Amino acid sequence: MAIERRSIDFVPEAERHGRVQDQGPFWFLSNFHFFAIAIGFVGPSLGLSLRDTALAGVLGIIIGTALQAFHASQGPEMGLPQMIQSRAQFGYRGVIVPLIATLISLVGYNVVSTVLVSDGAAALWGLNRHLVAIGLSVLAAALAIWGYDWLHRAFKVMFWVSLPLFTLLTLAIFGGAAGGTPPSHATFSWAAFLTQMASAASFNVTAAPYVSDYSRYLPTRTPRVRIIVNVFAGSALSAIWLIIVGAWLATRLGATDGLVALHQTGDVLWPHLGSVLAAVSIAALFTTCGMNAYSAMLTFVTICDSLHRVRPTRALRIYVIAAVMVLWILVAVGFGGNAVTYVNTMLVLMLYFLMPWSAVNLIDYFYVRKGRYSIPDLFEPHGLYGSWNARGLLAYAIGFLLSIPFFVVPDVYTGPVARRLGGVDIGWLISALAASGTYLLAGSMLSAPQTPPSDRSPAPRARRG
Repeated sequence: MAIERRSIDFVPEAERHGRVQDQGPFWFLSNFHFFAIAIGFVGPSLGLSLRDTALAGVLGIIIGTALQAFHASQGPEMGLPQMIQSRAQFGYRGVIVPLIATLISLVGYNVVSTVLVSDGAAALWGLNRHLVAIGLSVLAAALAIWGYDWLHRAFKVMFWVSLPLFTLLTLAIFGGAAGGTPPSHATFSWAAFLTQMASAASFNVTAAPYVSDYSRYLPTRTPRVRIIVNVFAGSALSAIWLIIVGAWLATRLGATDGLVALHQTGDVLWPHLGSVLAAVSIAALFTTCGMNAYSAMLTFVTICDSLHRVRPTRALRIYVIAAVMVLWILVAVGFGGNAVTYVNTMLVLMLYFLMPWSAVNLIDYFYVRKGRYSIPDLFEPHGLYGSWNARGLLAYAIGFLLSIPFFVVPDVYTGPVARRLGGVDIGWLISALAASGTYLLAGSMLSAPQTPPSDRSPAPRARRG
């Protein structure tokens, strides 16, 4: 099979393929690994009970996944990667602002994953952590190089391998076969509850800038509702499932490491099951790393194209993915075990950076322009959407700046308003509300929304429903 030909360019209707129902398993698998289990450790570490952690996790996932799923519908309708479409809100060059935040988030996720896996493999099986990091990263990069179709195939295989194993584990855990004892006490606080909720929300919000990358080959007339429902169900169900499992492991077994907890619990149930579960979870996580490498390539090429027009060749995608891989390996190996805390803090910041972009993009797409865009003008620095779009950039800046007093970055910074609220983290919510409100207000003050004539779109818009 040949390496995918398309990257940041428009996908013509003749090349559209795939089924919308495949989006559910694809996004289910993207969250179905021990990284998601660790999200369930947040609440118990702050004193929350299993019930309160599960409730906060469910609410956070619902909020974050709703944003992610609505972005997904833009893929088949536009036939473009997610962030190319954002040129309509921020300008041909202005889109670099959210692009940089997206690129850091994607590379950061792979750094965290590489450190967790290499350290876990060394602890569980005595493997050389550097060789594990390099070997699995090369496989993830190869998957990204071959591209869209191979990513979908790999995700489908890992979905069917992972599902029965984790179903068996979950039934055994909640059936009492894994043992465990309830904690002597749990303390509820709104700060802990909302911290857990923000952690869960960020897990899927950070996928919003690239969710359309994996739906853009679907036929143009794919019903919007169907793709939203499939992406939402897949992404939300797997994350909720493993966050609750993580909360149980933390509150009943005192677990603090998702991979080690999987291994230990599996071995309690059946000999060697722990190693199988750990290995499958590692494979699922590095399949997701391949997805991140693919989107990092699209993001970087978009940045380059916004500065100076480039031709998105297969050779370029190989060079960029190889460079991104080397970068995340060097950071992961260089920081060692200390990288986890550092990059997790960075990913919390990414939630604050990405929320104003998501709010602006969704308001513009669904409310202001109602999905009507000129695809050719998205590739013109002096086209319909301009080079620097003051409206989008102003909304993004105000959304971010107004949320700073509400920030809660563990062990780094707590904003003055957040301190008065007892450490409650609502900065991400303030960011989204301020950015969307500013975008709507700026539209009436600066200019009328730019809506292209219907004949400038290269393909008809999708049916609704």
